[in-house]
Amino acid sequence: MSSHSEKSYAESGGAFVPSIQGLRGIAALTVLICHFRDMPKGGMPDVPGAGFLPPIWPWLQAVLNSGGHGVELFFMISGFLIPASLVRHASIAKFIYDRVLRIMPLFVILHLTLFLVGPFVGYKFFRGLDLAGYLEIFIANLFFLQNALGLPIAQQNAWTLTYEWAFYIWFALTFCAVVQLKNWWLAAPMMVVAAIALFYWPIAAFFGIGMLFSATNIRIPASGPLGLAAGLICFAAMYAALDLFHPFVSLIPGFLLFGMVLAPGSGVSTILKASPLQYLGKISYSFYLVHPFMLFPLQMMGLKLVERGYDRWLLWSGFVIIGTVLVLIASAMSYELIEVRFRRLIDSVFRNALFGKRAARSPA
Repeated sequence: MSSHSEKSYAESGGAFVPSIQGLRGIAALTVLICHFRDMPKGGMPDVPGAGFLPPIWPWLQAVLNSGGHGVELFFMISGFLIPASLVRHASIAKFIYDRVLRIMPLFVILHLTLFLVGPFVGYKFFRGLDLAGYLEIFIANLFFLQNALGLPIAQQNAWTLTYEWAFYIWFALTFCAVVQLKNWWLAAPMMVVAAIALFYWPIAAFFGIGMLFSATNIRIPASGPLGLAAGLICFAAMYAALDLFHPFVSLIPGFLLFGMVLAPGSGVSTILKASPLQYLGKISYSFYLVHPFMLFPLQMMGLKLVERGYDRWLLWSGFVIIGTVLVLIASAMSYELIEVRFRRLIDSVFRNALFGKRAARSPA
């Protein structure tokens, strides 16, 4: 998705940006941490003593829960990469094709897996669901319409793909009006749509931060230990502001953080180039979508064992440690088998048929 699904390229020049790759890894990791707190609660996050989450300090629960705001980091990354990607493609059809090729193979495989296996393992909304309701939820989630139709979301993290696709379509139409047709009057309705979207879904403003940095040379070169400290403060302030204030307040530390991430030699940029974060960033799309599937069996096991009197600390520690290992293994396999090999196979079948033999392959 762009953020989950686009290579970390400064698309305008084709140069790889390692700090973006590392930031994507951090975003995926914080979402996982959030689910380490949320899933042990057994679907009852506000009920004290529910599930197998041990009695940790309220402030620590709040910190863990804030990890879900990694999605806003993903949105900033998308806003930075996607506009330049469309410019590079110079074709809306090719741009959409590559977005579909990048996002849909893994998503569809997980979608089919969930709807085939879910009814047999008692997954959430499948309980007591009739065939008509099953098909309705299946189709709505396949086309990212579940929120608009007020239906349950199937894949726990896939709601962000609705935002991503909306951004792709919005920017493609705006690009067509302004760049290809050179008609600002046609772009005016898209500005109205953007204003309405920001009113109802203010976190969409994080796409704008990425777009601003994509369109300008603004960078914040805060180097050394002090620069790293400044970046960490902005990171914490952004997450905290999203929990405590309006999302627009969090745009300020988000802007400062992203400026430091993009600045070569900054303290934050240097840390994000570390090999573990680079690898995690590379597999982050699989990591993001696959990890709820890997944690679900452990969640069910933990909920059953806590009812039998097993210690919550033991169960939670096992959930975190074993879950982390399983998620990393499954994500690495998913990346290699689906994101690389299977996608390459699909591309070899369809690209030439749609665009001709001379169609350039996307670096994504």
